[in-house]
Amino acid sequence: MIYRNWQGVEIPALGFGTYELNNDDAATMITEAAEIGYRHFDTAQMYHNEEGVGRGLKASGLARDDYFLTTKIWFDQFQSGDLQTSVVESLRKLDLDHVDLLLLHWPNDDVPLEETIAALNEVKNLGMTRLIGISNFPTALIEKAVSLSDAALTVNQVEYHPYLDQTKVLKSLRDRDMLLTAYCPIARGKVLTDPTLIKIGKKHDKSPVQVTLRWLLQQDSVMAIPKSGSPKNAAANFDIFDFELSADDMAAISALAKPDGRLIDPEFAPKWDDAA
Repeated sequence: MIYRNWQGVEIPALGFGTYELNNDDAATMITEAAEIGYRHFDTAQMYHNEEGVGRGLKASGLARDDYFLTTKIWFDQFQSGDLQTSVVESLRKLDLDHVDLLLLHWPNDDVPLEETIAALNEVKNLGMTRLIGISNFPTALIEKAVSLSDAALTVNQVEYHPYLDQTKVLKSLRDRDMLLTAYCPIARGKVLTDPTLIKIGKKHDKSPVQVTLRWLLQQDSVMAIPKSGSPKNAAANFDIFDFELSADDMAAISALAKPDGRLIDPEFAPKWDDAA
């Protein structure tokens, strides 16, 4: 396993995502993922599967200190009072007294960021989470969030895969000693048929998905959370620690980025750094 060390906290760089898994499937797949070797798990209030994730973690037999768990606060809970209450409810569903990382899921212009960040700091100070961070924040909002927070922000979780250039966001995060967690890391399966990734994969006896995940983890300060509903695919996603991409491989994959590479762009999204 590759780890990211953030101010003395070791975070497994490859995590298991649970988006679109219902409670029962999340419980099953979390247990399967733990058996495979995953020790970093990701959920969110909006996924409506925190209860299943909690059941899966209990069934896995892992000690609480042996895994790293992230959940995310949905943006309709960003007002002070609502945010704190929603975290209490998340912990109830997860059947835990704290998570390891708590993120603001998307920016919300309707609530002052000062208010939301203050509430996020409060739940950290109350011990409900070890670390705090953000998700889907472009560079201008990263800078603002960092300036408003008393506690250091750990992560920005964003879409990142070979077809989306996140150079600006990565630089902003590295300048602030923050990590990037890549969601949608295999571009909703688009990497499977990519000739460049197939060619590189043949050199290493690896699939295009494995090559893509390795490309992400070989970048300083980057983590990835691929989701799978299949134990076989989850195991394949984890099988990326026995090879290394060359500098030429890395450059060839980075060159796949294109202007229309973004896949996740809901109507409530902020103005992205790569937007025209």
